[in-house]
Amino acid sequence: MSEFEPTIVAFFCNWCTYTAADLAGTSRLSYPHNIKSIRVMCTGMVDPQYVIKAFLEGADGVLISGCHPGDCHYISGNYVARRRFAILKPLLEFIGIEPERVQFSWISAGEGERFAQVMTKVTNDIKKIGPAKRLVKGA
Repeated sequence: MSEFEPTIVAFFCNWCTYTAADLAGTSRLSYPHNIKSIRVMCTGMVDPQYVIKAFLEGADGVLISGCHPGDCHYISGNYVARRRFAILKPLLEFIGIEPERVQFSWISAGEGERFAQVMTKVTNDIKKIGPAKRLVKGA
């Protein structure tokens, strides 16, 4: 039996985390291939519905990652994301998804090495939890 390889959907801020991913790539840093990235202009634009939709579509984990607090290109977008994230965790638990399947991180554009470390940590964390319980669409 092969080892479980999770599918992780990641929402990356265009200005920071997505740029850090590019830096990690150009620096030839290795990190797991399990991350399916979605570039958003700001983590403040990540609606909780997107996270739930990712699980409906088969994700085992979700990562939301953007600029450090105080460094948002849209002034307060990352604070909005942080508040939504705090509200999202109990909602996920209520609908039967372990809250630890959703993680949040701050990674700036110049932190390519940190990007690789966070991607490895998130992947390992989701591997430990195991496959997500599949939700039924439309139920």
